[in-house]
Amino acid sequence: MVVPLYSLYILRLGYSIVSCTFASTTKRFLVGDLKPSHIYLQNHLLHRPITSKVSADQHNFTVAYLINSCGLSPEHAISSSKWVELQSSQGADSVLALLSNHGLSKTQISKVVRSRPAILVADPEKTLLPKLEFFSSVVVSRQDLARILCFNPHLLLRSLENQIIPAYKFLRSLITEENVVAVLKRSSWIFLENRRKSVLPNIELLRELGMPQSCIALLLAHNTQVLMHKHENFAAAVEEVKAMGFDMKKSTCVMALKALCGESSKFIWNRSREIYKLSWGWSDDDVISAFRKIPGCMILSEKKIMQVMDFLVNKMGWPSRVIATYPVILCFSLEKRIIPRCSVVKVLVLKGLIVEDFSLAYVILPQEQHFLERFVTRYINQLPMLSDVYHRKLDVKDV
Repeated sequence: MVVPLYSLYILRLGYSIVSCTFASTTKRFLVGDLKPSHIYLQNHLLHRPITSKVSADQHNFTVAYLINSCGLSPEHAISSSKWVELQSSQGADSVLALLSNHGLSKTQISKVVRSRPAILVADPEKTLLPKLEFFSSVVVSRQDLARILCFNPHLLLRSLENQIIPAYKFLRSLITEENVVAVLKRSSWIFLENRRKSVLPNIELLRELGMPQSCIALLLAHNTQVLMHKHENFAAAVEEVKAMGFDMKKSTCVMALKALCGESSKFIWNRSREIYKLSWGWSDDDVISAFRKIPGCMILSEKKIMQVMDFLVNKMGWPSRVIATYPVILCFSLEKRIIPRCSVVKVLVLKGLIVEDFSLAYVILPQEQHFLERFVTRYINQLPMLSDVYHRKLDVKDV
């Protein structure tokens, strides 16, 4: 029986050693060994239906290039090869060199290619370079640009004139250059959004309700994703915020919208409400009152809430519902602010220098200088160890 030449070619390829040089490290992939990833690559090459030897060669070349030059694993190379077919290495080499010249590391380039394989067949001079030059003119550092493109390589394949520059001009009309850069770093997807579908209608709704430009800019600069929600969902969140008694003219409604806009945010809000009610005895009115004062108290982690409440209630003896009156305390650092201050006060009470008749706010809320003057400096001559207690070098029980 005569074995077709192409079958012999595939068999040889299936058991050949592919030399892969990436990140200055030579790696060898033995496709015929017992490693699952290599067996997968071998089986894919042996069983993939191919109509012609030319298309087979191109596919196998693409897979090998993705492994050898782009650092993809065999599995990811095969998956990515469904979206790009290389005729030769020349154009792709130019793309990789261009990305490298603009600060992307080999690891970052590998992530970009894996996410958007089609970038390898983009025109380096006409498609990629203008966008790289534009972002370089906006972003502060090459490291920032590399991180942005690694996170969102789609930016390199969208129209500069029709999408990216108009988005930049829109943002710049509302917020400072510095904040535009911050948005690009944190929420670059807004550069790819159709602003007319969500962002613009959402901003217009806020303006109709009297929100000042300063609050809109705050929302856009620091909580961009809130304005990117579908208009009907955003409008529903706005109604809920209003129903809870927030003044749309004040900045607290910005954080309230962040806490209530989106399924994941609303889940966190509901979870926090249940923690405050079931674990610490707050009423619904307590929850809403605390939320109106400090919206951030409703988006804390469960661990954070439980640790702070446990310390203040169980270890310091303050009533749980008193904390609802001063919810900002929940947002303070337990280790850096709450425990040091409470430790000092505890020592002063134990030594009889102050009476245990002071409010939670009197201890936790003042600026550090005022607290030190009130509780440390005033008594340092009588208790020289107070400074060590405050800086947690000395435990209360050792005083």
